[in-house]
Amino acid sequence: VDLANFLNSMGARIKGAGTDVIRVSGVERLHAAEYAIIPDQIEAGTYMFAAAATKGDVTITNVIPKHLESISAKLKEIGCEIEESDDALRVVATGRLKQTNVKTLPYPGFPTDMQPQIAVLLGLSKGTSIVTESIFESRFKYVDELMKMGAHITVEGNTAIIDGVEGYTGASINAPDLRAGPCHRVACGRRHFRYPRHSLRGTRVRRLPREIKKSWRRDHQGFFRGGRGEGNPKVPAARRVKYVCKTPLHPVE
Repeated sequence: VDLANFLNSMGARIKGAGTDVIRVSGVERLHAAEYAIIPDQIEAGTYMFAAAATKGDVTITNVIPKHLESISAKLKEIGCEIEESDDALRVVATGRLKQTNVKTLPYPGFPTDMQPQIAVLLGLSKGTSIVTESIFESRFKYVDELMKMGAHITVEGNTAIIDGVEGYTGASINAPDLRAGPCHRVACGRRHFRYPRHSLRGTRVRRLPREIKKSWRRDHQGFFRGGRGEGNPKVPAARRVKYVCKTPLHPVE
């Protein structure tokens, strides 16, 4: 829908975006236009899972909460607190979270691009969780790397059975694909993580406030325990083509 709106702002004639039938009438040319794209659902969702994994308190601004409903619902289900406003979401996690079952589906269902990130979180949650991938094949390549860190995950076809552990251990791992990069960063931080260039396209986790970065890094040779910094950092998701980080950094003891 947003693509159609963008093209229409440049003079295109597109009707029916978001429905089963899209009608496109050709025009001679498109003209220049300034357009604000919608916030990135996957980037915002990755921040949300990072906050939950580190037992943090993080507000993500410049988002459309309705686009994140499937992610928010799962976080609430496993024990996180979610506060919504017109263009922001606050995620608060205290204590160890609970198990759940997840199945990826086309929008508005749970997004396949968030499947690795929730698997990392469920790997640290109590009980046994089941993640079913119904969109893409071979979407569990990241699992072998997480198992090097102590995760208990069994893959059977398009399903991953996850037994939660108390914490992950440090390891040298590699990101096999685009979405594995953010997934592994949530799990372990950058000190013992080698990622190919394509993983940088997935999200901007490296721009999270230092409260979260510190909690990722400090246990890189021991258990992953998460942490919570002073105050409530606000993480802006990208609304425009050019990303501008306006994150206030609070002191960390």
